[in-house]
Amino acid sequence: MERARLTPFPPREQATTRICKVSSFATELLEIRSKEPSLHVLLIPGNPGIAAFYKDFVEALYENLGGQASVTAIGHISHSQKDCEHGRLFSLYEQIDHKVDFIEQELQHSEQPIVLVGHSIGAYIGLEVFKRFQNKIICFVGLYPFLKMNKSSVTQSAIGYMARSSLLSKWVSLSASFIGSLRPSITRGIVRRFLGPSWSVTAVDAVCCHLLRYNTVRNVLFMAMTEFQKLTEEPDWTFIRAQEEKMAFLFGVDDHWGPLSHLEEVK
Repeated sequence: MERARLTPFPPREQATTRICKVSSFATELLEIRSKEPSLHVLLIPGNPGIAAFYKDFVEALYENLGGQASVTAIGHISHSQKDCEHGRLFSLYEQIDHKVDFIEQELQHSEQPIVLVGHSIGAYIGLEVFKRFQNKIICFVGLYPFLKMNKSSVTQSAIGYMARSSLLSKWVSLSASFIGSLRPSITRGIVRRFLGPSWSVTAVDAVCCHLLRYNTVRNVLFMAMTEFQKLTEEPDWTFIRAQEEKMAFLFGVDDHWGPLSHLEEVK
């Protein structure tokens, strides 16, 4: 009896990294360009704002959309492997302006509409960006959104205390850079033990290659400090409810950044 021939699946399209200048700042993009796109999906990361964390997501999203959409993940300024801005620290507000500038520079005049996706604090950034491009952005999706402080979260309190202390921030950043300077096998072993086996190879690689750098951790903590200052305020629920037909949010049952109590407020 002749054996049935198995047709192999075509290899998944690979996302590629590109560095571009946005308002004079080096910006890391992770993207897959469609040959005939009907829309452009722009992903704004959380904090750390390292585009490499989203490689699997970008590739899966492109595949699930049938290759009919270009997909781009944009990194935050100075959250990359190389300190292109020479130690400068960037706030939440500057990261928002950076994403606005990117759309004006790269996407504003393209024919394709934009679907904006924001993860964690990227959802807050995305909402602010959406306000400025309501005619260009046809849909906004917030994934595990961080829209306001969760006063019952011990983790948020601890990170906030660390971020507000210049001394602690420098000590944590130096410790991270020391681990990143070790032999790759040792660094990877430490990261694996700390993060646990549930983290993907892609995520571990991103931590080892991008996050364990002094300038990156300093910017992560400085941005976190400005996030916590701003997110003590109530989100713009009026705008969110007014645009509800163009918005979707995904909350997690065990996510302290966006607890289910916030979902009730969105409703």
